[in-house]
Amino acid sequence: AQDGNKGSPSNVAMPSAEKITLLVRTALLTLNNAVQSGNYTVLRDTSAPGFREVNSPAQLARTFSSLEAQNIELSAVAIMVPQLTDTPTLEKNFLRIKGYFPGQPVRIYFSLLFQDVDGYWKHFGLSVNPVSSSPLPGEASQSNPGAE
Repeated sequence: AQDGNKGSPSNVAMPSAEKITLLVRTALLTLNNAVQSGNYTVLRDTSAPGFREVNSPAQLARTFSSLEAQNIELSAVAIMVPQLTDTPTLEKNFLRIKGYFPGQPVRIYFSLLFQDVDGYWKHFGLSVNPVSSSPLPGEASQSNPGAE
């Protein structure tokens, strides 16, 4: 018997919660290394082919220059647990993950898009937004409005 569908996008499954955490941490740590060193080659080279085609290392340096200017350090994501603000979504062979890393004095919000490339999740889109972590109005308690 042959399995003619092996590796096709229709066989892509939602990764486990642990794998999602690993994907988020790896993407942000790779970005952190690029920001800290000023060298965006590895960030580009470890991405999905479509991302590489439209982003040179110089373009990535311009894109993330605000993180450099703010002297943002993302290495703490290695030990922190990301708080997801939306349920991860899987559409064809793309995985979208949104959330933040709680932190003082800055909370790091992220929106990441990954593409399955030959069985490996490669980053296809990265958006990182550091925000002052002073509690917002109505955010002081950690309540779950959906819980009864």
